Amino acid sequence: MNKWLRERLVPLSLTSAVIIADQLTKWIITITVRPWSVGASFFGDFFRIVRVYNPGIAFSIGGSLSQDLRSILFGLLPLIVLAIVVAVYFRSDDLSRFQRWCVAGIVGGGIGNLIDRFFRPEGVLDFLDFKFYGLFGFERWPTFNVADSSVVISGALLLFSILITFKNTNPKNGEVTQDE
Repeated sequence: MNKWLRERLVPLSLTSAVIIADQLTKWIITITVRPWSVGASFFGDFFRIVRVYNPGIAFSIGGSLSQDLRSILFGLLPLIVLAIVVAVYFRSDDLSRFQRWCVAGIVGGGIGNLIDRFFRPEGVLDFLDFKFYGLFGFERWPTFNVADSSVVISGALLLFSILITFKNTNPKNGEVTQDE
């Protein structure tokens, strides 16, 4: 396998790992926790394993929209965006190795939640629930899952990496001022 192809394919192992971990944990929750209930609590009620469904997107935005509109907005559009991200991923020579791993984590999380959108009529299965002590108006942080975690962590790391790369680039001539 040539270097160009290996640099693009190896990070996709993270994509596969995220999808498998996400779907496996969701399967475990479906067989061990009743819908809309708490399966276990830890450290009092600081951390709970629950089984809830989110028909909307982050923070349940759009959950009250019609099923047809949700299918388009939260199923079809993200699928198109993921296809564009994967196309850019394979065509771009500007991403660092680290940034490719970050994109792979975002894609894995995106696919994990899309699987729920297409195959779970109730919505995306969320099960990680943390007490937030009233910060930002939340008594509890919105419930999430492995796919959500992967998207957020990988996205934050990608943004941080891009900012560091931008900071290290000399704005006068576009040359990197420090070794990457």
